[in-house]
Amino acid sequence: MNTIVRTIAAAAVLASALALGACAQTKTSESTGAYVDDAAITGKVKTAILQDAALKVMDIHVDTYKSVVQLSGFVDTPQMIGQAGAVASQVSGVASVQNDLLVK
Repeated sequence: MNTIVRTIAAAAVLASALALGACAQTKTSESTGAYVDDAAITGKVKTAILQDAALKVMDIHVDTYKSVVQLSGFVDTPQMIGQAGAVASQVSGVASVQNDLLVK
């Protein structure tokens, strides 16, 4: 009976370690929590851009990885590039902005 209890306990410890390891962050991927955080930042940045009267442009794409926001796509003026970067950088949780927007 003792052997069965030890086997079950060892299996539970192993299962817990595997479950936690599956969510761990590596150099090339994010943990589940970091991915969810980045998705939330992306949503906030998209909302902020759409709410800005000067930037209501659907050609701005937003991606976030490890709290770094990348803006890409096309805008009408050089001023819109700067405005989009400023709006994105003011969003809570944004560490930095990589602004790759281009003028049409």
